[in-house]
Amino acid sequence: MTIDTLPYPTGLTDGVVSLRAHRRGDADALAEAVRESVDTVGRWQDWCHAGYAIADAEAWMEDARKSWLLADGFEMLIVDAVTGRLLGGMGVNQRNKEHRFANLGYWVRQSEQGRGVATRAGRLAIGFAFAAVKVSRLEIVVAEHNLPSRRTAERLGGVFEGMLRKRLIVRDKSLDCAMYSVVTGDLGIIAS
Repeated sequence: MTIDTLPYPTGLTDGVVSLRAHRRGDADALAEAVRESVDTVGRWQDWCHAGYAIADAEAWMEDARKSWLLADGFEMLIVDAVTGRLLGGMGVNQRNKEHRFANLGYWVRQSEQGRGVATRAGRLAIGFAFAAVKVSRLEIVVAEHNLPSRRTAERLGGVFEGMLRKRLIVRDKSLDCAMYSVVTGDLGIIAS
């Protein structure tokens, strides 16, 4: 699979939310959304902290662009399909090309949580992962006590496979995590 076969996403929308690649002008909005979300997202993600600056957002977007060009990961923004307001982030990342699987990660800005944003965006990302990236398995790894993200994994059709001991490090502490997966054949997904 070459870079040419993995274009930046276009048309990933359900009419309520859209997924799109980062744009150079997104740094201000991204930094603001991250800082807004410290109390919720910040509990589970080290990168989400009160000091998150525009330079941090620019560095993240540059890393995301490089990862995309190498076809290693596909980080996208979740935006309101009508207004374009930044709602969060969604990524098909940690791609294992040989065994055709990847991780599905997501976060939603605090003021938009509880509205189904991650579920809507996740459905779009799952379709993209199976159709464009050609994975046969998506993994969703969620800290054991991150109940909102676990519920999202379940709403996305993720099958609970078990608890992974000390799978993630958050704030220098090892956390047990729930492993969910979506595979070819689930949800009517057809192998490519």
